[in-house]
Amino acid sequence: MTVLRRLGSSAAGLFGLIVVGVILLTALVSLFWTPFDPRATDVTARWSPPGWPHLLGTDLTGRDILSLLMAGSRTTVLVAVGAGVVATLIGIALGALGALTARWVRETVAVLVDVLIAFPVLIIAMLISTVQGGSLWVVVWAVGIGFGVNVARVTRPELRRVQHSDFVIAGRASGLTPLQNLVQHLLPNIAPVFIVQMSWAMATAVLAEAGLSYLGFGASVVDPSWGILLADLQRYIQVHPLSVVWPGLAITITVLAFNLLGDALRDATDPTLRTGRRRVRQARPGPAPLPGVTA
Repeated sequence: MTVLRRLGSSAAGLFGLIVVGVILLTALVSLFWTPFDPRATDVTARWSPPGWPHLLGTDLTGRDILSLLMAGSRTTVLVAVGAGVVATLIGIALGALGALTARWVRETVAVLVDVLIAFPVLIIAMLISTVQGGSLWVVVWAVGIGFGVNVARVTRPELRRVQHSDFVIAGRASGLTPLQNLVQHLLPNIAPVFIVQMSWAMATAVLAEAGLSYLGFGASVVDPSWGILLADLQRYIQVHPLSVVWPGLAITITVLAFNLLGDALRDATDPTLRTGRRRVRQARPGPAPLPGVTA
């Protein structure tokens, strides 16, 4: 509750919370209801302008754009959450191996992380898609692996720092195994780090899914996706430019919300940042007194 209160006190955090909450609610509602069937076509209503009953208009085949966006939010949530979880698990596993094991294992993991981090997420997804075929799970695993390396690079030094703390040494002396020490002491103390990294992984996943689906490497054509919708509509941008705005705006706002939420989470969960800002405010000098006026 304290973290939520701190997020709510920040404009960026409040914006991120509201947008992410709306997307989650929309994805849940779309499981049971959308204004129209997202797959239903009506050639008599194609390219209808925004209005009633098609609030955001229709596309070339008469499908309701609002219903397509609502159904596509399910894909966005699935990819974002799945990639965030995969990235966190891979990052924690590699970070723990790179910080808490024998020296030769640590050095091997460090080299592996340096090699993997050189490959962009989209390239990894395209390589996997070439072998396995395009699907949402390819995007989830590609983003999870690609961003999991970033999580490992951030969590590894944090784990090495925390493992020399008194409570970790006391836990080791009391008979805790390395795994028990990791779960009970180390991970809770570096939780803010990988929580923030997970939010950034979700933003990357949303953008990667849209880009890969746009290029034909992501969701299949039968799955509702903002990237596929954007690819379908952009061919008619010169004739019906407003139709392209809606999926592009949805992708942009969602990625922005996840990024801002990640920044706000970092500020809300990192005590060193709060302490530093408090000291800056306390040390900031007040306004200079006017000439001839004494305090």
